[in-house]
Amino acid sequence: MKRFGRKGTFVAASVSLIATYAGSATPIPLYGLYRTVDGLSYTELSLSAVVYFIGAVSSLLFLGRLSNHFGRRSTALLTVALMACAGLAFLNVHSATPLLVGRLLQGLSCGLASTALAAWVVDTAPKKPAWLAPAILSCGPMTGLTIGGLMSGALVEYGSDPRVMPYRVILAVLALCMLLGGSSMESIARKPGALLSLKPQLGLPSSASGAFKIGVFAFIPTWALGGFYQAFGPAMAMEQLHSSSALAAALVFASTMAPSPIGAFLAGRLSVANAQRIGMLTFTLSVGAIVVTLHYGLLIPFLIASVCAGTAQGAVLSSSIHSVISRVTLEERANVLGLIYATSYTGAAVPTLIAGRLSESFSLVQVIAGYAVMALIGSVVILLFASSRRRHANQTIQPSETDLEITS
Repeated sequence: MKRFGRKGTFVAASVSLIATYAGSATPIPLYGLYRTVDGLSYTELSLSAVVYFIGAVSSLLFLGRLSNHFGRRSTALLTVALMACAGLAFLNVHSATPLLVGRLLQGLSCGLASTALAAWVVDTAPKKPAWLAPAILSCGPMTGLTIGGLMSGALVEYGSDPRVMPYRVILAVLALCMLLGGSSMESIARKPGALLSLKPQLGLPSSASGAFKIGVFAFIPTWALGGFYQAFGPAMAMEQLHSSSALAAALVFASTMAPSPIGAFLAGRLSVANAQRIGMLTFTLSVGAIVVTLHYGLLIPFLIASVCAGTAQGAVLSSSIHSVISRVTLEERANVLGLIYATSYTGAAVPTLIAGRLSESFSLVQVIAGYAVMALIGSVVILLFASSRRRHANQTIQPSETDLEITS
C-alpha cells in the first residue's frame, strides 16, 4: 500500500492530535444528564476529572518515550485507539464505573498525544512556514477541546439520541484518524530499549530551580481552575446560571479553554517577567469576577469573566514555562517539561478531588471561592518574586518556544 509522503503525514498527525483532544472533551456536556438522570454525585463527577489527570500524568511519566522505540506511527495509532476505547466505554454510562474507566483511558491517550503525536507533528512539519508546527502544538489541544465540547453540547441539545450520538460522531472521526495514520509514513527508525524507557526520568537542573519554584504558583492555580471546569462546568450552568442547555454547559467549558492560545500569543509581545505578573494578576481578578457572576447567576458576564481567565491563563503559563526551559539545555528540556506537566496535572487533580468532597456540603460558589484564594496566593508570590529575576526581563517569548504549554 502506498503511504502518504511527508506533507500528508504532517496533516494526518495534526488532525489526529486535534481529534484526540476533541474526544477528551466529548463527555463534559453530558455530566448534567448523568447527574439528573443517572444520579451520579458531585464526588463521582469530580473523581472522573481526577482519574483523567492521573491517566495523563501516568502516561507522561511512564509512556512518554515509547515512540522513540516503537516508532511515531505505531505509538500514534495506540494513542487514537485508547481514545476510541474510551468512547466505547461511554456508550453505556448509567453509573460511575464506565465513566471513570473511560476518563482514565482518555487521560492515558492525551498524555501519549502530547508526546508521540506532538513528536510526529514536529518530525514531519514543513520547513516553511516555520511557525506552523509550533502553532499546531500550542493551539491544537485547546482547539480540540473546544471543538469536542461544543460539538458534543450541540448534539446533546439537538441530536436524536443525546446519550450516544456525540460518541458515535467522535468514534467515526477517530476511525478516520486511524485510517490516515495507518496510511502515513514513519518518521524515525525503531530502536531497542523500550522497557528501560518506562522508567520515569524527571529532572530539574539547579539553573532552573528558582524559575520553577515561582512557576509552581502559576501552574497549580491555573490548571486547578481547568480541572474545576471539567468536573463542574455543566453543574455551574444548570444550578448557578439557571440553564439546563447542554450547549450552555459546553460554552461554560469552552469559555476558559478556547482563549488560552490568545493569551500565549499576547505574552509573546511582553518580557517574561511582565507576562507572568500581568497574566497572573489578570487571572486572579478574572477568577474573582467568576465567583461574583456565578453568585448572581449572570450567564453572559460569567462567560466574559471565564474568557478573560482563559486568556490570562495562556499568558502566565506560556511565560512561566519559557522562564523555566530557557535556563536548561536542549538535552534537559524533555525531563524538565515532564516535571512541569506532572506538577500541573497533579495540581489540577488534588484540588478537584477536594472540591468534589466539599461540593456535597457547600455550594459551588463557595467551593470556587477557594480557587480564587489559590489564585490570589499565586499572584502575590509572582508579583513579589518574578521581578527579582530581572536579568531575564528583556527576553521575549517566541511563539515557537511555547510548544504544548497548555494541555489541561
